[in-house]
Formats: sequence, C-alpha cells, structure tokens
Amino acid sequence: MECHDALPLMHEYLDGDLEAEDSAALKRHLIACPSCNRMFKQMEQADAMVRMLPKSPVPAGLTARIMAQIPEPKRRTRWYAWVKSHPALSVASVFLLVMISSFLSLLNEDQDMVVKGANLDQVVIRGDTVIIPEGHTVQGDLMVKRGKIQVDGNVEGDLTVVDGSYNLASTAYISGHVNKVDETLEWIWYRMNEVFSAFAK
Repeated sequence: MECHDALPLMHEYLDGDLEAEDSAALKRHLIACPSCNRMFKQMEQADAMVRMLPKSPVPAGLTARIMAQIPEPKRRTRWYAWVKSHPALSVASVFLLVMISSFLSLLNEDQDMVVKGANLDQVVIRGDTVIIPEGHTVQGDLMVKRGKIQVDGNVEGDLTVVDGSYNLASTAYISGHVNKVDETLEWIWYRMNEVFSAFAK
C-alpha cells in the first residue's frame, strides 16, 4: 500500500466505516511506515478531542444567518456552459476559426504580382504581363499570381494562374496541366495542396 492510498483509509477507520480487510492492510502499512503512523496518531488525537467537546444545541436561526452570509455563486454565461459541456466541439470550433482567419489573411496579403518557377531567366515581364517568348522553354512548374501570362514558347511542367489570366499562342507547348484559380475556395484548396506537397518533399 502506498502512503497516498493510506490517508483516505485512515479517515474511514476513524469514522468506523472501514471494512476488516482494508483495516488489516492499513494496520500493516502503519507498522511499516513511521510517517503515516505519526500522522494517524495525530488524527486520532484530534478526533478524540472533537468527541470530548460538549454537545450544545444549535441556536435558533443560526443556520439561516450563516446561509444568508454566503455569497451567491456567480452565474456563468450560456456559452461558458456550452463550452464546458462540449469540449471536443469547442476545440474543433477554435481550430476551424484559426484556420479560416489564417486563410483570409493569406487572401488579403499584398496585391503585387508574384511569379514562381525554376528558371525565370526564360521569361520576360512587362508590367503585369509575363511573357514566354517563342523558342524559349521554362523547365519545371510555373505559377503567376495576380497577373497575366502570354505563352508563345514552352513550359516543361504545370502552368498555374492565380487571380489572373492566360493566353496560349498556337506555338505554345505545355507538357503539364494548366490550372486557373479564381474562386476563393479553389484558391484555399490550391494553397492546401501547395502546403501538403511541400511537406511531402
């Protein structure tokens, strides 16, 4: 028996509620543990002193006066009670709120044009238009965000246009897929795929 198991048994023993088997186990522990034995003797003395106190009747109205002095418990709001009774849903709601706010902050990031790709020396940028001239080849994926792209040459990979437009000349060749992302949900889905693919590498 551990010391932390013995303490509640001491209280039960002093109240006279301890069963014989537990009582024997407690006695064995008290013999083996001087610290618990010392505590038990102090509890016995305190119990004996309380029993020796004269029993006097409770004055009339004392209970009502004491109860009147106890402050009323603060009423908790309904949302607090709901959160306390539905912890899993509360955590899921907070997580969803954080995810939505982070995606919205990404949506509202600066409005400058962004061009991402492996060898951007093959592209020409004029204002908000990215041009792949005829006879030039971009190796790997190319992404243009918030701009226009004019493809006269080749893209050896995927072409992704986010919040922009594209124009493919008859001489253009794209070995991968052409993805145009305009809608907010499509953009979020694209960002999630981008993040997960970065983790997978």
